[in-house]
Amino acid sequence: MNHHTLAIVSILGSCLDLLGALYLAYDLLGGEHGPLRAVSRGVTYGTIFALGYGIPLGPVFGVACGLTHGITLAWEFSAASRGLRYPGRWHDAAASAIRGCGHGIGGAWYFGPVFGLAFGGVSTVAQIAAYSIGIRPSMSYAPGRHLRISRIQILTVLNRTVGYGVLAWACVRLVHQPEKALGFGIAVGLVVGVATFLSTMLGPMIEWTADHMPQRRMGVFGVVLMFLGFSLQSVQYWVGLLDVPLR
Repeated sequence: MNHHTLAIVSILGSCLDLLGALYLAYDLLGGEHGPLRAVSRGVTYGTIFALGYGIPLGPVFGVACGLTHGITLAWEFSAASRGLRYPGRWHDAAASAIRGCGHGIGGAWYFGPVFGLAFGGVSTVAQIAAYSIGIRPSMSYAPGRHLRISRIQILTVLNRTVGYGVLAWACVRLVHQPEKALGFGIAVGLVVGVATFLSTMLGPMIEWTADHMPQRRMGVFGVVLMFLGFSLQSVQYWVGLLDVPLR
């Protein structure tokens, strides 16, 4: 184990403790009209994208994209649940830029700042263009208890798969590493496609759960999160107690 891994585990534990405390404080935060419904959305979508990006592309890519996608999707779907499907151009641009930052940070970790700026910048512009023609995460908003995906959503997934694959390939060539361009382009395209497909297919169930989660279940969920957080935070002490070597 190295110091960076241990730090990431401890930080994750602290975040889970904080999140668990928020769920336990459900009433203090406004009950069903408070922010925890949006937090539930953000955690769920963020986890999908963090794992979807992080497992094949590394922890930095996963954390960056998980945070940015979780925040923006929670923002958009919370607005959609209140009947606000089209919040405006500034909202679209801001959401696109936040997700673009996640792509840029993850890309910079692989190939440096030039790649990150190009990848994140083009990603932002492409998402703004998609919003302008009506393609947005909440375009088929319909909470339900079952998995569901429409034909237009499948086409959107395919478009993102090909588009991000080509973009990653072109940006790697831009930074003069052509031998890695094809492999990285295919990897990014598949990762984006799979993560988008999962979030789209699971979306109706996530939205239904966020709107109908009982108060007591939120409290139980908070206790579980705090237990997990405590367990992860204790890893650093177990490492010292058991004399696990650190690099």
